[in-house]
Amino acid sequence: MSDGWSEPLSTAVLVLADGTVIYGTGLGAEGAAEGEVCFNTAMTGYQEILTDPSYAAQIITFTFSHIGNVGVNDEDMETVNAAAASAVRGAVLRADVTEPSNYRAARHLDEWLKARGIIAISGIDTRALTAVIREKGMPNAVIAHAPDGQFDLEKLRARAAAFPGLEGMDLAKDVTCAQSYSWDETPWVWDEGYGRQDNPSRHVVAMDFGAKRNILRCLAGLGCKVTVVPADTKAEDILARNPDGIFLSNGPGDPAATGAYAVPEIRKLVDSGKPVFGICLGHQMLALSLGAKTAKMHQGHHGANHPVRDEDTGKVEITSMNHGFTVDRDSLPETVEETHVSLFDGSNCGIRVKDKPIFSVQYHPEASPGPQDSHYLFRRFVNLMHG
Repeated sequence: MSDGWSEPLSTAVLVLADGTVIYGTGLGAEGAAEGEVCFNTAMTGYQEILTDPSYAAQIITFTFSHIGNVGVNDEDMETVNAAAASAVRGAVLRADVTEPSNYRAARHLDEWLKARGIIAISGIDTRALTAVIREKGMPNAVIAHAPDGQFDLEKLRARAAAFPGLEGMDLAKDVTCAQSYSWDETPWVWDEGYGRQDNPSRHVVAMDFGAKRNILRCLAGLGCKVTVVPADTKAEDILARNPDGIFLSNGPGDPAATGAYAVPEIRKLVDSGKPVFGICLGHQMLALSLGAKTAKMHQGHHGANHPVRDEDTGKVEITSMNHGFTVDRDSLPETVEETHVSLFDGSNCGIRVKDKPIFSVQYHPEASPGPQDSHYLFRRFVNLMHG
């Protein structure tokens, strides 16, 4: 008899905190890792997803069946620094990974996962697992891969049950840069690759809570010199660099936990009068600094097909999202207005300070699912810096 969803014939298991055991075929790194299981509905961009530091301590269930079919390459990485190289704890796939079939492919996904220490399991009914997450919320779990198919299920169950979950967890400290650095790489151009910004007109200091490469590229591409600083950098040190604007990056974990040390500094940056732009975790912590509250979501938003309405224009943007916490709109102070709303569940997706050049969004405008529906946000930030 099986104690999971299929007969234990394979080399990997996903053990949920409620004791459920799901069997599959192992690939990637060997061993075991715990994390929170979420699902991602994107049909492209699995390499960008697997290298997004915002997925720290999470096990990603891909709802699209064919993951790995275009291999991996050196250009599609989103991780900037080595500290965030293996932020993702695991991947859950429907179909076995085939040989890559794409002219850009440089490595097989299995080989790449091994090199990055990421455990994966294939042959899973990902639609059924997604249904469980939608009904019960994102479960804690352990993903394990053993080529001999031998697992101590009781130990794995205990490990999954003991995982504390992401609420109250500061993960930005695990993925931020160790020291400040300059960024000048600009967005990718067909047949040319990435360029360099050698004539910047504005200086942006970016607080790195788990920054993605393409966000920094978008800033550099619009004429910005970008200085990236660690998550715990003091406001005084940021302002001493005399930036024209301040960027608050995306990142993983509970914004209230990271905010314990970051929010007081962000509040000082807000008071400085400098333009401020936040994305994802940066959006949430900006809201906290303005007096709002955040809350854990039931299943989160993870995908590249999320419709968001701009409350100013009424236009709908197709956006990329990756977050398990949300800003509580009812807690927004009178000085802050809501600018964007999710059309999936009505949750908050953007805010703006009424009398200051400060705004933020919950989604990822740099990820180009629309493909460029949301790039105007970077131009808005640059325009604010030009006064």
